[in-house]
Amino acid sequence: MQHVTVGENGAGQRLDNYLIKTLKGVPKTHVYRIIRSGEVRVNRGRAGADTRLALGDELRLPPVRVAERLENKAAAAPPREFAIVFEDDHLIAIDKPAGVAVHGGSGVSFGVIEQLRRARPEAPFLELVHRLDKETSGLLLIAKKRSALTRLQEQFRARETGKTYAALVIGRWPAGHKVIDVALHKYLDAAGERRVRSVTDGEAAGRRSITLVQVARAFAACTLLDVTIKTGRTHQIRVHLADAGHAIVGDDKYGDFALNKALARGDAASGLMAAPAGAALPRFGRMFLHARLLRFEHPASGETVELEAALPAECASLLKSLA
Repeated sequence: MQHVTVGENGAGQRLDNYLIKTLKGVPKTHVYRIIRSGEVRVNRGRAGADTRLALGDELRLPPVRVAERLENKAAAAPPREFAIVFEDDHLIAIDKPAGVAVHGGSGVSFGVIEQLRRARPEAPFLELVHRLDKETSGLLLIAKKRSALTRLQEQFRARETGKTYAALVIGRWPAGHKVIDVALHKYLDAAGERRVRSVTDGEAAGRRSITLVQVARAFAACTLLDVTIKTGRTHQIRVHLADAGHAIVGDDKYGDFALNKALARGDAASGLMAAPAGAALPRFGRMFLHARLLRFEHPASGETVELEAALPAECASLLKSLA
């Protein structure tokens, strides 16, 4: 038998959710089976799946076997620390590089959270507060306590956070186009890939999505934008900007594929970026979308926290060459 004392990170959780987190790799069906059979005891008594746990509760758990495949998968994540923008006892803010998923799944063996957990085996609790696309770089919050996770996620759901992205788009963005209020619908394409499309207001499948856009710098054939999202839909910025006729440079789902290939080669001669005659462009093989600013209330103190992450070197280099 295994005996577990509920700590701060488990207080307030349902018994079933707590066990699914604690018994990593054990199928959910088995978790519910041992609860129903009475093999799980809370303070020496039987408990239901919906029992709310309190700090200091004593749990008795039966022996369970973790699936070997899942154990091996977790062990496969190499430990990795990421550039830290802010850290205290409640949360971590990292500057996520482009090309790294935030978590494993959908064909990705591991992501930021699995690697960070491997790098910090002594940490009792590490959970993603929100998500960033694999191709997007920038600020990502990770909670170190369940209380911090709950309070921060409440802010994100209530749209009480400020999230601003730097996006380089194709063409000259009209300075007067500052608000995009277009509903979005998420679906899977024929290959099983996750996609998003804009829909009319009357379509039931669409969810209202609002993006605020401001021109930060105009170039000959592209524009650097400051983009603030008021809703957090999948691929929201990418689809809104592409539908407006100004896809994000390097976007491999909704962008200009010929331009992306030319940039990956550093090909200024193509004229796609309208680079000055004789100029050379650096090779650029990623999407130019960077979460550069994040504002929220600290989950413990309530004070306003504003974090910034500078443009990655490859993005700054491309802008310099375009200027």
